[in-house]
Formats: sequence, structure tokens, C-alpha cells
Amino acid sequence: MSIAPAAPPVVQLRVPTDEDAVAWHRAFDDPEVMRFFGGRAEELSMYEEWTARQRRHDAELGYCLWTVLDGEGQVVGFTGAQPWGPTAYGPVGETEIGWRLTRSAWGLGYATAAARLTLERLRAAGVERVVAAVDVLNERSAAVALRLGMDPAETFTTGRPGQEVRVFRLAL
Repeated sequence: MSIAPAAPPVVQLRVPTDEDAVAWHRAFDDPEVMRFFGGRAEELSMYEEWTARQRRHDAELGYCLWTVLDGEGQVVGFTGAQPWGPTAYGPVGETEIGWRLTRSAWGLGYATAAARLTLERLRAAGVERVVAAVDVLNERSAAVALRLGMDPAETFTTGRPGQEVRVFRLAL
């Protein structure tokens, strides 16, 4: 007797609202969630600016980091894409896909399901390829990238002391 794989969870993506800044701040106020992003949540003002920037990206580019809602309509994090801005490291000029979820949503398929929706929206927006920059120690995010069909590529060192990131690439 074989067991059928579980159905992917129901997820919805929406352009971040002003209220989502508070929800993201609350969802990411967990040292384990932020382990690969400096260890702690940013100030609420940063999430307010970030969600405003995502609304601009959506209006100008047709994509952004969208708020992920579960089947009950609760915010569980974000997924989406944005241009990799000018930095001293990384795939500058590329479109980066990413995801971050509250810990209670880990291991339930939300990141993969939401990222697949993101890929559909990116194709519709005319994006030709994406990259994901994943801390080499972040096995969960690397697994999501691989489930999406992304290919491991180069690594680079970030601005955080000792942090190494692997780039995953996918042609759309």
C-alpha cells in the first residue's frame, strides 16, 4: 500500500498592506526565523518602509514580495521577488525570489506552494529568470529552491561576518 503525498496547503498572495508591516514584524520577531538574517527582527519602521517599497514594486514591475496568507486568511510570512539592488556582493541586476515564514508555518509546504505561485506570476510579468540567495547553512530554504527546480550555482560572502550564501538559478 502506498501513501499519496499530502496536498499542498491553500495559500493566497496579496500585495502587502500597511497592516502587513505589523504582521511581518510580529511573524519575524523570533531569533530562529531570523537566524540567517542577523538573528533578530528589524524595527517596525523598517517593515513599514519595506511593505511600502513592495507596493511600489508591484505597481511598477508587476511583482513584489507578497504577503502569504494561509487557508484561514492569516498572515504566515512573505514570498515573491524583487530586483537585487546595488550591493557589494551577490547577483546584482538579477531578480531575486525569496520567502520567509513564521516558525509555526515551517514544514507544512507553505513556502514551496507560495513560491510556485510566485513563479507563475513572474512568468506572466515577463521575467525570464530568477535567482535565490540562500545561506549555505539554511537547509530548509535550499530544499525549497531545489523543489522549485532551481539549480545550485556560485557562492559568495555577504556583508555579515562569516556568512556564505549559495545562489540558485532558474530560467522561466
